[in-house]
Amino acid sequence: MLVEADGGARGNPGPAGYGAVVREANTGEVLAERAEALGVATNNVAEYSGLLAGLQAAADLGAVEVEVRMDSKLVVEQMSGRWQIKHPGLRPLAAQAATLVRRFDQVTFTWIPRERNRHADALANKAMDAAAGKTDPPGNGQPVGKGQPAAPAAGSPRRSWEPPATTPTRLILVRHGATELTAQRRYSGRGDVPLSDVGLAQARATGVRVAALAPSVAAVVTSPLSRCTRTAEEISAALDGAPVEVEPDLVECDFGAWEGRTFADVRAQWPDEMDAWLGSTEEAPPGGESFRAVATRVRRVMAMLQKGYPESTVVVVSHVSPLKILLRDALGAGDAFLHRLYLDPAGLSIVDTWPDGGVAVRSVNETAHLA
Repeated sequence: MLVEADGGARGNPGPAGYGAVVREANTGEVLAERAEALGVATNNVAEYSGLLAGLQAAADLGAVEVEVRMDSKLVVEQMSGRWQIKHPGLRPLAAQAATLVRRFDQVTFTWIPRERNRHADALANKAMDAAAGKTDPPGNGQPVGKGQPAAPAAGSPRRSWEPPATTPTRLILVRHGATELTAQRRYSGRGDVPLSDVGLAQARATGVRVAALAPSVAAVVTSPLSRCTRTAEEISAALDGAPVEVEPDLVECDFGAWEGRTFADVRAQWPDEMDAWLGSTEEAPPGGESFRAVATRVRRVMAMLQKGYPESTVVVVSHVSPLKILLRDALGAGDAFLHRLYLDPAGLSIVDTWPDGGVAVRSVNETAHLA
C-alpha cells in the first residue's frame, strides 16, 4: 500500500492539523483517509502526526509492505536514518513511528514535491482551519478548539465508545486444547503433538460454548497441526457440522532448537538468545522463526478472512503465538503485549472487524466454559 501524509501549522507553532491517505499501490484506489486538528503545535509535530495516522491506517487494513510518500524532507530523512533527530519534542513521535514500522515486512520512505501530495495536503489544510476555528472539522459539524480532536475524514472509521452499527466479520479465536507438553511447560511449536485426554475434554467444552455464542458459523478455520484440527473438529460437531478449513499460515511459531524443551532448560542453555528473543520481535530462536515472520502470516490470514467472510462469524483455531499477535494488532498494542498476555489452552477471545478498518475486541481468554 501507499501512505501519503502531510501536516502543518499556521504560525509554527500555531493552529495545526494533519492529513493522511492510504492507497492501493497498483491502482491508486483510496482505501482510507485520516485527518485531525491538533490544536496548537509545530509543523514538524503535525507532519509526524500525519505519518503516524497513515501507518496506523495501513496496519489496520492489513498492509504487509508500505511506501510512505511525504513532502517533508525532515521526516523522510529522519525515518530513513540519514538525519539525526535533534529536537527532543520529535523523538517520542519518531519512536512511535518506528514501533509501527516494525509491524510491516517492509517500509520505505520517499520524498515527493508538494504538488504530488495534494490529497493529504488538502486534508491537512482543512484540519488546520478547524484548529483555528475557521471551519468545521473534517466529517463533523462542530467547531474544534485547542486540544479537541476533529472527527476522521470521510471514508475512515469514526472514533467512538461504541462499535459501528453495521454487521462485522466476527472472529472467535480459540487456542487448541492441552497436550502433554502443555502440562510439562515445554516449547511446543511445529511438532505435531496430539491433544491429551484433558485437552480433548477442553475442546468439547469449547465447542459447546461456541455453539451458545454463535449458532451460525460460516467456517472453522484451523492450523494444520493435529492439536488444532482435533479441537476444530469438536467445535464443528457442536455446530452441527460447520465446515472445517485448514489454513497453513495459522501454524505455531517454529521454535527451532528450543522445540520440546522446558522453559527452564532454554533459559539455562540459551540465556543470551532468550534475552534477545524477548527483547525484539525480529529475533528468532536458534534455527527457528521470529515473531515478525509469524505476524506476516497472521496478517495474510486476517486479510483473507475479512475478504472471504464479510458480515459472518468465523472460528479461528490456532496456537499461542499467532493468536497473541492477532490480538496485539487488534488492540493496537506494542510488542511488550506479546510477553504479558496469557492464553489458556482452549481459551476463547472475540474480535469484530469492519471493512473500513474498525476493530472491537469483545473478550480475551474466556475460560469459564472450562470450569
